[in-house]
Amino acid sequence: MNNTQYKKATFAGGCFWCMVEPFDQQPGIHSVISGYTGGHTEHPTYEEVCSNETGHYEAVQITYDPSVFSYERLLNLFWQQIDPTDSGGQFNDRGSSYKTAIFFHDDEQRQLAEESKNQLEVNGPFKQPIVTEILPAKPFYEAETAHQDYYKKNPFHYRLYKKGSGREQFINDYWKPSYTKEQLKAKLTPMQYHVTMENGTEPPFKNAYHDNEKEGIYVDIITGEPLFSSTDQYDAGCGWPSFTKPINRNELDELLDTSLGMRRIEVRSQAADAHLGHVFDDGPKEEGGMRYCINSAALRFIPKEDLKEEGYAQFETLFN
Repeated sequence: MNNTQYKKATFAGGCFWCMVEPFDQQPGIHSVISGYTGGHTEHPTYEEVCSNETGHYEAVQITYDPSVFSYERLLNLFWQQIDPTDSGGQFNDRGSSYKTAIFFHDDEQRQLAEESKNQLEVNGPFKQPIVTEILPAKPFYEAETAHQDYYKKNPFHYRLYKKGSGREQFINDYWKPSYTKEQLKAKLTPMQYHVTMENGTEPPFKNAYHDNEKEGIYVDIITGEPLFSSTDQYDAGCGWPSFTKPINRNELDELLDTSLGMRRIEVRSQAADAHLGHVFDDGPKEEGGMRYCINSAALRFIPKEDLKEEGYAQFETLFN
């Protein structure tokens, strides 16, 4: 792709460790860089920024293809990672360097950011005023190597930090859909409920997608969140749909499962906290060696020709 098609978006959302992962695995995202911006010193260090004397914010700069993932979608995703009512920092991280801001790179971004903020004021889940600033972009200084892709380099500490800081619980409380037991039983078939809510397993070879050969994506049966793509599906001979990787690992939780006298890694959808299946390390070596063995009953398949109509047009690029 010609680089002239790419644009930049810059967001400050508190600790930049937690602001890379949500954007990093989305379609159309070329790169997500952690850095510092908005201040009055050149080439600041992490320690200098943390002193709250440089005027800089911890931020991420995203290079993206707007024809695949629009700026409006970036804004929506940004709001869902932060507490936009907090003027003193984010969660356990306090001080001006952890404040939230949208740095616009042109008039179109400024207008879209202001419209998005106004909509959040009117229609959002918050009772307090939205205090996130909308500011013109200033020079962006890339952070030290240790801070780049922190969620990949230090996954265990990253998860502990995100949970311990209060960010994870906040996101769950304000942005994750919730359903009562009665609502789920009305929404799902008995097998779908058994699998997703009771950690059940459907019969092998007698389920909807174990031998699916159509192109498309699989979404969470409860929330509609995109989880897997047919481009990563293969026949593992086990009788359940098998994938070498998810569309976005950020949407999955992987937990130790010691039931049935075995040690396995359970896969759950983060948005619905629904049981999906298990992940094993006996997948195709050339594709990374993982096998996500997923129950069809936890998924809904959307053929590629229906993606736009169903609101998933950004995933058409997977099949180009």
